[in-house]
Amino acid sequence: MSDSLTARIDTALQPIINPRTGENVLTSGQVRDIATTTDGKVRLTLLLAANDDATMARAVRQAVERVEGVAEVRVDVKDAAEFAAARAAATSAPASGGKRAALPVMDAAPQSARTSAPTPVQYPNLGKIIAVSSGKGGVGKSTCTVNIAVALAKMGKKVGLMDADIYGPNIPQMMGVNSPPPVDGEKITPLEAHGVKLMSLGFLIERDQPAIWRGPIVMKIITQFLRDVAWGKLDFLLVDMPPGTGDAQLSLVQAAEVAGAVIVTTPQEVSVGDALRGAKMFQRVGVPLVGIIENMSYFESPETGKPMAIFGTGGGKRLADELGVPLLGEVPLYPPVLQGGDNGQPIVVADESATAARKLTEIAAKIAAF
Repeated sequence: MSDSLTARIDTALQPIINPRTGENVLTSGQVRDIATTTDGKVRLTLLLAANDDATMARAVRQAVERVEGVAEVRVDVKDAAEFAAARAAATSAPASGGKRAALPVMDAAPQSARTSAPTPVQYPNLGKIIAVSSGKGGVGKSTCTVNIAVALAKMGKKVGLMDADIYGPNIPQMMGVNSPPPVDGEKITPLEAHGVKLMSLGFLIERDQPAIWRGPIVMKIITQFLRDVAWGKLDFLLVDMPPGTGDAQLSLVQAAEVAGAVIVTTPQEVSVGDALRGAKMFQRVGVPLVGIIENMSYFESPETGKPMAIFGTGGGKRLADELGVPLLGEVPLYPPVLQGGDNGQPIVVADESATAARKLTEIAAKIAAF
């Protein structure tokens, strides 16, 4: 099975062309070290240069996933220059005692031979840039982001909220504003609600217009929101990320120095597993984790006030322990939170005494102290 599977993988990868070189990823040697198992697990290495399109990793993974007999795919993305330098260093070293030379190691390359990744731009006026992310959709990431931003503003902080979820820009509705932002000269003036400055693609496109964009366009939009919006002097810029570990996350960390990332999950294991992958992505690119938020942690019975664990218990704590970061808080499932998101009244404004509002305010205070 393994040989025929490898052949099918080769065939699937042939059509993937690198626009920079004009060659397919196999002929150019960008894809290498393809390994398969009898149960359909595939692991391979993809070499990317600094000016290659990062979405090639996704194209390679999706092409292999579609191959008959493939059950699981892992793509290890490595810097092409570092890989070449490591190979050169390993092959040029003299063999001792007739033994075969050791396999090349990434860190074996001398520092002077390494090519650094694009340097993120510093935006000192934006204060601490905090990415709020999740491994999967539907966990309440945008709801948490909105309420934390408003809570920080109520603490006297100067806060901006950038909606980087270009495929599902919900911040306009959740904050109760939706109109084209004015332009002053070459700068876009952000809208404002509940003391928070806002920028979202939802302000610029029609409600029913789908954002069918690939990596380079995503990068341009995020860069424009950082560079061409008149944010003023901020203490915090919260960035609401789309679910997963795709183009938007990579674009943000390449475009700006991100102070930290907050990961939102729900208690059940399927959500925790996806959140773990999202957290590992930020760690891999050198962004520190502020902590974990467990949303929809429990339902507070209106009759007894006792918590009811509808989606299981302890997922957020287990994730935080595995990553070695704080559990920032456990936010209960509370219907007015949903209603506030629909009508533009975040719960920290609509009902400050609610348990959910208090929990979110406590989380905002921990983020402020990070």
